[in-house]
Amino acid sequence: MAVKFADRMENLKASEIRELLKFAADPTIISFAGGLPAPELFPVEEMKKVAVAVLEESGQTALQYTTTEGNVKLREQIAERMNRKFQTKVTLDDILITSGSQQGLDFSGKIFINEGDVVLVESPSYLGALNAFKAYGPKFIEVPTDDNGMIIEELEKILAKTDNVKMIYVIPDFQNPSGKTWSMERRTKFMEVVNKYEIPVIEDNPYGELRFEGEIMPSLKAMDTKDLVVFLGTFSKIFAPGLRIGWVCAPEEMLQKYNFVKQGSDLQSSTIAQMEAAKYCEMYDLDAHVEKIKAVYSKRRDLMMKVMEEEFPEGIKWTYSEGGLFTWVVLPEHINARDLLKKCLEEKVAFVPGGAFYPNGGNENTFRLNYSNATDEMLVEGMKRLARAIKSMM
Repeated sequence: MAVKFADRMENLKASEIRELLKFAADPTIISFAGGLPAPELFPVEEMKKVAVAVLEESGQTALQYTTTEGNVKLREQIAERMNRKFQTKVTLDDILITSGSQQGLDFSGKIFINEGDVVLVESPSYLGALNAFKAYGPKFIEVPTDDNGMIIEELEKILAKTDNVKMIYVIPDFQNPSGKTWSMERRTKFMEVVNKYEIPVIEDNPYGELRFEGEIMPSLKAMDTKDLVVFLGTFSKIFAPGLRIGWVCAPEEMLQKYNFVKQGSDLQSSTIAQMEAAKYCEMYDLDAHVEKIKAVYSKRRDLMMKVMEEEFPEGIKWTYSEGGLFTWVVLPEHINARDLLKKCLEEKVAFVPGGAFYPNGGNENTFRLNYSNATDEMLVEGMKRLARAIKSMM
């Protein structure tokens, strides 16, 4: 059949990582590959009561269409939470509900990117964002990073010599995949550069509340004085990913574009899911729930770090994550993480090789580990298997 597809489909390829990780669906495999929250922490019993309350109080409304912008009560709650947690000064009118923050990433590509435009990203960067943007045919330029985040001097060099930079995509808090967090100094200098060049910034913040130690730092959105920052948030990592409740917080002119794009995409996010999320926040203490999540994840991070220190051979480096879901491992340059994964799958353990997080390739001696989704016993056993596989390749 001679079907002719749109040219943009040439930019979309099946992820070889996803193909390889089909093996990880085997229940006998201990997987550190996904970015999955711990399902035992989902508030199932509470949500039963929430669902009944929503249907009894407003059943017809919950099952009807709603506005593209989203549920007013939920948007009010999100604005209040952002202002309290991330030091922003936003209102419900600055917020559009999306079907997960992944939809916000896709919309950002659709709104800002023409084919051939330049998008700046951290090196490495989130694979899901790279794939969302690729559909629109940009050129990616990777900005080098260190333990404090994007290196501002390198960013300035790139901006000074590069035309047609349409946006900068960043994850300042507990970055996926590296687990690193930007310092306050780095955030301040970054926004100075952004204001100088007046380039839109997509600030992806799925993990910001999951800080295990120290204080939550101001978001870039809180430091935005020229209406350049689009903040993407989600309930997926602090509540329940199955609800698919995310949001875009953006300046009026930009948010209007997101609204137009959403109307053409799915009209609105699930009415009942939005109402259930809002009702949960009324009936229960979301802050207390997040504290439970943090207690479990910080313990699992500590356990993973302990096994790495005890079992990994010399010459392996990794990130000490202050929060979030991930740590990042750097192997000696002669070891390819994809080859290591094949060996690990034989040992019934899985992770994500790091090369996929670099849009321009290279860095095949890196990989990402997730510590949120494995029990303590699985975590210790899986990490010991991983250490054995690494030693066999050293």
